[in-house]
Amino acid sequence: MRRPRKIKHRILKGVIYVRASFRNTIVTVTDIRGQAVYWSSAGACGFKNTKRRSPFAAQTAAENAIGTLMDQGLLKQAEVKISGPGPGRDPALRAIIRSGVLLTYIRDVTPMPHNGCRPPKRRRV
Repeated sequence: MRRPRKIKHRILKGVIYVRASFRNTIVTVTDIRGQAVYWSSAGACGFKNTKRRSPFAAQTAAENAIGTLMDQGLLKQAEVKISGPGPGRDPALRAIIRSGVLLTYIRDVTPMPHNGCRPPKRRRV
């Protein structure tokens, strides 16, 4: 088992960002000012290629990020912001809830276009 990274400062309240893309899931824990304290991803947990996009890999990444901070007693209360359409959204959120952190709110911050860019011309064959 690898040793956790050295933590610079104590935070009791933080923000957990879950970025779930179709290829990977990245979990970042920041303080309330937005400065990153710890992060983990499915690729950093040892999953490679198509296994990185699996729900189990997302769950493992979330457990790794939150568990490290909880073991050191750094994180008590958090907000969760989930972004992206990937398959790791729900398992990562379930792992965060199961970790024992007191959650103030859970928000979906996936960017949605309000009839944004013009689509490309239709392909003629």
